[in-house]
Amino acid sequence: MIIGESAENYLETIYILAKKKTAVRSVDIAAELGYSKPSVCVAMRNLREKGYINTDGDGLITLTECGKEVAENIYQRHETITNWLISIGVSEDQAAIDACRIEHVISRESFECLRKNQEKQG
Repeated sequence: MIIGESAENYLETIYILAKKKTAVRSVDIAAELGYSKPSVCVAMRNLREKGYINTDGDGLITLTECGKEVAENIYQRHETITNWLISIGVSEDQAAIDACRIEHVISRESFECLRKNQEKQG
């Protein structure tokens, strides 16, 4: 299934926040991304309708299996690309910024080659 960059960013953010906190709410996502709460609420409705997240009556947001799979994939891309950029001399801050852009457009083939190369490097 094709999913847009914005949705990938939201899912990755939910994934990261869920690793840090016991509960994730729209306000947490808005604070993390610097977006308005109404924008996040619209995005959460869209993600829920597409089956990527669940929400409960208390406003708690959880990833569905499908949403978790997408989020883990994007997170792995982010981490791998960030580490690669750092290994070639890019500063940590800039590497993280650039990885956020690259992670959404890199082909599966290129990413797998990059990942395998990083594993060989140790």
